[in-house]
Amino acid sequence: MKRFVFILPLCLFLFMCGNDKIPQDDIVCGPEERSYEMNNGIISRNVLESYLSRSITQAEFLTSEGFYNDGIYRYKEDDIRMLKNIGAKFIGRSIYSWDTPQNFNNPAFLANAERIIREMHRDDPDIIFQAAIFEIVSTKVNSVAVPAWVFEEFGLAVEERNFSYADMLNPNGQFVDHWGSGASVPDISRLETRMFFYFMAREYMEIGIEAIHFGQVELMAMTDKDNNYAAWDDLLTRVRETAMDIARRGTVLCDGHLPSGGIVVNGKLLFDFVSFPMRPKEICQYPQKAELKKYYLDAIYGRTKGGTTPSGWHCEHSLYLVEFDNFGISDHPGSCNLADHFVWGYDEITWFSLQPEAYRKEFLEYAHDWVRKIDPNGYLQMPGSRVITGAATNRFRANTKGPLCPEGKNVEETIKMIWSK
Repeated sequence: MKRFVFILPLCLFLFMCGNDKIPQDDIVCGPEERSYEMNNGIISRNVLESYLSRSITQAEFLTSEGFYNDGIYRYKEDDIRMLKNIGAKFIGRSIYSWDTPQNFNNPAFLANAERIIREMHRDDPDIIFQAAIFEIVSTKVNSVAVPAWVFEEFGLAVEERNFSYADMLNPNGQFVDHWGSGASVPDISRLETRMFFYFMAREYMEIGIEAIHFGQVELMAMTDKDNNYAAWDDLLTRVRETAMDIARRGTVLCDGHLPSGGIVVNGKLLFDFVSFPMRPKEICQYPQKAELKKYYLDAIYGRTKGGTTPSGWHCEHSLYLVEFDNFGISDHPGSCNLADHFVWGYDEITWFSLQPEAYRKEFLEYAHDWVRKIDPNGYLQMPGSRVITGAATNRFRANTKGPLCPEGKNVEETIKMIWSK
């Protein structure tokens, strides 16, 4: 397949970004221009694009035995080898807590993750690891003590108490028990929610995390959207200011699942970039085949909002990642239905994992090139490790199949080839 080569003259670049004050070093003209320099809370467009162009989903890569959210995770040593081999720079969703806040009570949860981060940074200090803070709280948060530094950050008197689940809920009952009895979507406008999210963000940054995915941001903005997103602005400002003191390079990248294409407040983008599912569209006349299309369902291509980024540069459209999402199997597996988000009845990563090896490689190269061609603001986040549904193994693995990873799906070298181009 013919590959789109992203080389733009200055005049065309400025037209696309919609601002004639973008510094020259924010213009990416080819692979030789890549840079991974960042500090003091600032990341240029060039550097952000460099990271997004080498992004891979490696869910729970930093999590260790006893703390997994999604079942056993084998062959991690081969993942270390694989990530080094392909030259990954942005390791997405590498650690998170989906309704497992009690993990923060055990020092080993973060200590084991920090050990892996340090091991990886010995070979490549530029790698960014991303944590995720998702749209769920439950009664389990009542077991986590509020540190003194959380009270101090929010200007409150220090006291001995645990976080309060009840104080994180929407007063009108919106999304209460959304995930089951005693498990709800937290309301970001509640101070207790922001305190808990700040607690987790700082804990992650202290072990070397430099990016945080905040899940379904707009779902948590139940009343905040009517208040010009003041609560999200407050939380993100606190996290970024704290990063300048404790993050390893003084910077943290914040993104969220944003179907609106981004949140803009007074001309400023609240998030550094947008993340969203890839949304493959079935080609019904060709069983199991799929393609990408602008404006299919809620696909994000060409729809991200523009403004001034948290680092101070301007763009007409926010940068974004699309990923192979996971959300389960439908009631019609194997059949074509263009009215829902499933791909031949499966979530995106499960569908991809079920394909023959040759088509997996073909689709991966096609999807990468299509995204870069259709919208220069978008990047495909490669599938490295992610939970799949209804399979003998619980995770898709990009690794080359062999004794060190017998569950590998053999797209490792394809990713390396795509990135090397």
